[in-house]
Amino acid sequence: MNLKELSEQLGLSQTTVSRALNGYPEVREATRQRVQAAAKAANYTPNSRARKLATGRSMAIGHVLPLSGREELVNPIFADFITGVGEVYAREGYDLLLSMVPVDGVETAYRQMAANASVDGVMVQAPTLHDPRIALLQELELPFVVHGRTAVADSYSWLDVANARAFRRATELLLDLGHRRICLLNGQETLDFALRRRRGFEEAMAERGVPVNPDFMHNDAMTEQYGYRTASALLDRDDAPTAFIVSSMIPAVGVRRAAGERGLRTGRDVSIICHDDVLSYMDNDGINAPKGPAFTATRSSIRDAGQRCAEILLSLIDNPNQPPVQELWETDLTLGRSTGPAPS
Repeated sequence: MNLKELSEQLGLSQTTVSRALNGYPEVREATRQRVQAAAKAANYTPNSRARKLATGRSMAIGHVLPLSGREELVNPIFADFITGVGEVYAREGYDLLLSMVPVDGVETAYRQMAANASVDGVMVQAPTLHDPRIALLQELELPFVVHGRTAVADSYSWLDVANARAFRRATELLLDLGHRRICLLNGQETLDFALRRRRGFEEAMAERGVPVNPDFMHNDAMTEQYGYRTASALLDRDDAPTAFIVSSMIPAVGVRRAAGERGLRTGRDVSIICHDDVLSYMDNDGINAPKGPAFTATRSSIRDAGQRCAEILLSLIDNPNQPPVQELWETDLTLGRSTGPAPS
């Protein structure tokens, strides 16, 4: 069944039926419910071209990925986020327009999107502390949502994890277990989330009067190799760390590999806490199941975050005059087999 046939069956114009299916407020609620019920019964899916004509929208959401020549395209965290937003876009009839550009081509990409009206909104990921994309998108008047936030985050919509509190709790747990030589393997500290995680770690250490060893503070792209190489060098020291706090389960796997090569048992000889994004392809609960989670972790689903970011963005497109939507998600601290008392 097409739009014309559905309209004739209902005795309504094609425009009215299209607007009812797409949630336009000028359609009476009784009419909307009647149209939606008929469309469901007929297993009708709106034609994307017809929907664009009826709504005057592009029915696309822009994602601009700056390529720094590192690990962007194989980043499973990015992949799970895209899966989450994509599920909502598909459900609501939107396409995802992914533009991969050089770092210095980001502004041009956004300006082209605005000039060509090729997208109805933009999703921003991995914000820096003072991210120039925010002011640019506000200037272009493109609806946008930031996954994360910047130092000043009161004028736009965002969804973020309480990173400082998460890493503060993780550090406090290790301190309660008697650890004092604690290493932070952070993400890239050009990014806002990593700076907040560092702050949470340093605050917890300072409150207990435990000095932070600068040699135990590291940041880089969150790969398994980063965790392995850094932990290997540190574990060979005479004053090796007894515990690691790691910004992702991916480098935490590298830390565990380095410890294993040295005959160290995680949870007994060395402890590890990581941030766990509940990755679809790397399930912390499923590693070495049924013994329980492999890693003690501060948990938050990146896929759920993607879904919610998409929902917020589509609501901003439908209601552009609403105030900014801002959500801060707490993490769960889940105990696994990777933590234990500090070795004597």
